[in-house]
Amino acid sequence: MSEVEFATLEWVEWFNNRRLLEPIGNIPPAEFEMAYYRQLEESADAA
Repeated sequence: MSEVEFATLEWVEWFNNRRLLEPIGNIPPAEFEMAYYRQLEESADAA
């Protein structure tokens, strides 16, 4: 794997899993997405 590919993968990992996104409560996008789908599951189970 070239250095450019590795650097790109590192950036994508940071962008999706570690950066804090202010409009969604200063949490990483991946964490917000997991919480969203967990909430959908819970509301479907309650129905």
